[in-house]
Amino acid sequence: MRTRAFTLIELLVVIAIIAVLMAILMPSLRLARDQARRVHCISNVKTLCLAWYMYKDENDDKLVGGNTNPNNWVDRPSPQQAPIEEQHDAIRRGLLFPYTKNVDIYHCPADRRQPGLNVAFLSFSVAGGANGETWSSYTAARIYSDLKRPATTYIFVEEADTRGTNIGSWQMDPGPSGRWVDPVAMWHNRRSTLGFADGHAEMRAWQDQSFIEWNLQAMDRLPSFDFNMTPPADDREDFHYMSQNFPAKSIP
Repeated sequence: MRTRAFTLIELLVVIAIIAVLMAILMPSLRLARDQARRVHCISNVKTLCLAWYMYKDENDDKLVGGNTNPNNWVDRPSPQQAPIEEQHDAIRRGLLFPYTKNVDIYHCPADRRQPGLNVAFLSFSVAGGANGETWSSYTAARIYSDLKRPATTYIFVEEADTRGTNIGSWQMDPGPSGRWVDPVAMWHNRRSTLGFADGHAEMRAWQDQSFIEWNLQAMDRLPSFDFNMTPPADDREDFHYMSQNFPAKSIP
């Protein structure tokens, strides 16, 4: 008994049908994957916020150090573009790790930075005004009561440090001169996760085109990237939001 084989035309029709189905399904699958990463990222930042909150409760209202050095929320890996295990160890040495107990909390699943052969693991930074790096245009908060509006004051920022893993604090100049200093990470379709002083986290959809383009340059790690950008007068919605909700004891 002879078995009838597919003809070339029939085979091409089957391949065409599969290609059409893939074209229909892939956007939906990609959207579902991106949505899952967003939920995961927000959950991670919320856990960091709760750890940050518990630390101040157990330390007489004092805010954990917001820099990346010994005796701060995380330590700095050495060298900066260190192997992944050293980056993990730097997180474990941080003062918040006893409250989180999981290095994966410190990483966004959508973070795609790969400096050299190593992966930039730490995806989030503490804003400088929350007991972090000092800056001349504001007085940093040192205790929780220095923050007047905890529900709208962000602490954690999803950052894309072009030099490798995130180091220092996330900075901007919220004072009269008004300028961006450090880029944010827009891994979620021009959105970034922020964590707030009352313990909640949410995703911010960015609006200012000049800010978006500047951050995309950082995410692409362009060699000409400038860590200072003054937003145009007609493109400052995101700047107003971030400056008005910047954590600090006082801003002139």
